[in-house]
Amino acid sequence: MGRQALEDQFAHWVVRHPWQLIVSTFFLFFLSAFGLNSLQIDSDLRVFFGKDNPRLLELEAMENIYAKHENVVFIVVPQEGEIFTPRTLQVLIEMTAQAWQMPFSSAVYSLTNYQYSYARGDELVVADFITGVTAVDPEILSSKREIALHEPAMVNRLISTKGDVAGINVNVIFREKNAQDVAAVADFARNLAADFTQRYPFLRVHVSGSVMFDTAFSEVGQNDVQQLAIFMFLILVIIVGIALRSWMATLLISVTILFSTATAMGIAGWLGISINPASANAPTIILTLAVADSVHILVTYYHQMYNGAGKVDALVKTLKVNLQAVFLTSVTTVIGFLTMNFSDAPPFHDLGNIVALGVLAALIYSVFLLPALLVVLPDNARFSPISVSSKLFASITGLLATRSFGIILGMIATATILGVFALQNRLNDNWIKYFSEHIPLRVATDIMEVRLTGSDFIEYSIAAGEPGGINDPEYLRNLDDFARWLRAQPIVENVLAISDVLKRLNKNMHADDSQWYRIPESRELAAQYLLLYEMNLPQGLDLNDRINVDKSASRVVIIVKNHGTAALRKFDSTVQQWLRENTPQYMHSRGTGLTIVWANISENNIRSMLVAAFGALFLISIILFIALRRVDMGLISLIPNILPAVCAFGLWGLIVGEIGLGLSVVVSMTLGIVVDDTVHFVSKYVRARDVDKLQPLAAIQHTFQIAGSAMLITTVALVAGFLVLTLSDYKMSADMGLLSAATIAIALLLDFLLLPALLLRFDCRVTGGSPQHIK
Repeated sequence: MGRQALEDQFAHWVVRHPWQLIVSTFFLFFLSAFGLNSLQIDSDLRVFFGKDNPRLLELEAMENIYAKHENVVFIVVPQEGEIFTPRTLQVLIEMTAQAWQMPFSSAVYSLTNYQYSYARGDELVVADFITGVTAVDPEILSSKREIALHEPAMVNRLISTKGDVAGINVNVIFREKNAQDVAAVADFARNLAADFTQRYPFLRVHVSGSVMFDTAFSEVGQNDVQQLAIFMFLILVIIVGIALRSWMATLLISVTILFSTATAMGIAGWLGISINPASANAPTIILTLAVADSVHILVTYYHQMYNGAGKVDALVKTLKVNLQAVFLTSVTTVIGFLTMNFSDAPPFHDLGNIVALGVLAALIYSVFLLPALLVVLPDNARFSPISVSSKLFASITGLLATRSFGIILGMIATATILGVFALQNRLNDNWIKYFSEHIPLRVATDIMEVRLTGSDFIEYSIAAGEPGGINDPEYLRNLDDFARWLRAQPIVENVLAISDVLKRLNKNMHADDSQWYRIPESRELAAQYLLLYEMNLPQGLDLNDRINVDKSASRVVIIVKNHGTAALRKFDSTVQQWLRENTPQYMHSRGTGLTIVWANISENNIRSMLVAAFGALFLISIILFIALRRVDMGLISLIPNILPAVCAFGLWGLIVGEIGLGLSVVVSMTLGIVVDDTVHFVSKYVRARDVDKLQPLAAIQHTFQIAGSAMLITTVALVAGFLVLTLSDYKMSADMGLLSAATIAIALLLDFLLLPALLLRFDCRVTGGSPQHIK
């Protein structure tokens, strides 16, 4: 049985069994939708890193030896511009004490409870740097201020270089990290900051830190699901209503896209797929994509009705004309989104899989539920959506008849130039700027970065090679050289190294003589000093986060301001080179920390996604060759499928010039989408040539008549849908939406001009005719 016979048989079967199809599809919808109750939100930043990510494994190995860096940072900004005043310090003392009550807190570091060591005769004293007594003595405060602004472990960490901003850092250790525990910590931090800001109007308290970033990711994701999806739905209803001029068509498309979205999200719930900052975009994208199939079917159906066909005949003809194209476009779109499983970031796996489910659901509802509803519902509208854009398509056809070669030459030249600019894009991310400037976390972090300290941590473990080896003076001198070299780097704000502690202790044990602020002369002295110091440290403020259990290695923590992932990758490379050249006798780890893991993922991700995109393009091409049964048509269709991404990235390189993690998946995400219009145009063109026996230009004209309006409507809907993502407070989603919208808009331009020009020139050369010849 041939393809046309199968299409005819399927179309008649659908219109003969409307109620069975309605019941079956509604059952699928309700069964799937129950899974919505099982959807979970994953707010952990580490969700972006696969469990086998080498950089993540290195980070976890470091944390198993030392401690995990999850924190909340309070930034205290007195309006009078000075921290060392009695009332401000009293607030810091009180706030530090209350910060210990934060759920899951393991340590609190602040200017007031910094464990400052000094000599009292032959005794080593370790005590809080600021107490309630010292906080009110002006003479003591002046001395304390001077000490704080010159203490490496305090300045640019707990106190600003000007002494006008202070920080309170709370380390948090979750037993089993989950959304509820993260929310509990964030709520406590926000309430504490709000309480102190209200009670003490002479200062402002802002909150930042990794836990607050986790919370912001979760909240922005939930906001996108709740608000952007609703906004997108309203826009789609307006677009469809205006384009199709039918309340029934608008209602049917609304049902189709809502059912498709709920089905996909429900199945995601059943499968245990979590909602994260990336997959939170799935509902908006599904709403957008689900429109396409329905619009193509409805435009053809109403056009058939307008030409005098009865309801059943119109539906049969509509399904026969659109079935192959709708099936192919759905398959190619699914393939495009499934390639996101090759991403190095698991959230994009979830996004791709959920959207793929939504596209398949849209296919089912469009070819089964939509025609069934058209059969049973009382709608005998007779109008032609095609007439709305007929003048546009007539003009394009006329232009193609006389300027097809010029169009091909001009568009290929433009694409080549933009391709050069596409290569100018730099791989870079700035995760602080992922959030809009009005988000409280962004405000707090910007203040912290400008006025207090950096928000990024890079960590290196330096092994001494033997138990107790960190007390070896040679090891400590090399460590001190490393710390001094790091502090001289422009990107570095603060360095925490055990060598600084030993230098201070050596000075303390020599009557606080500043000339003895150097590494102890013997291993035994260093070991004694360190033991004495550790015995005086209170619980929770020990050195376990800087030295391992058998004292065979120590961790150097570097605090840097966020200069973007490209700068961080370069800095890490420079540090490792310095260690290799200057400390070859010691084993050291690669730089790690969430900062470095994040800095490397976008670079790796874009490479893997480009490979996946080419693989998907190859697979889609094979499918088109088989389905169209025309290798020549398949090859021609590749050109307008490849060029949209090239042109869009070229424009991005010209205007912005940076590609981050979110943009690295755009090629794979849009590939299946841009193929849709090409498939509709080429399949209907081939049908016009092979079945209707039309000449090339007449076939182009006919294809515009039956497919052009639907292509235009669906592209407007797709572009509008992705532009809605630009309203997200999450920059990764906003940039992804903007570049995807640009890619899809360029694809339509190419499908309306370059594709028909190529088809016309090729077919005329094969048939020996002229582009101007119409029969």
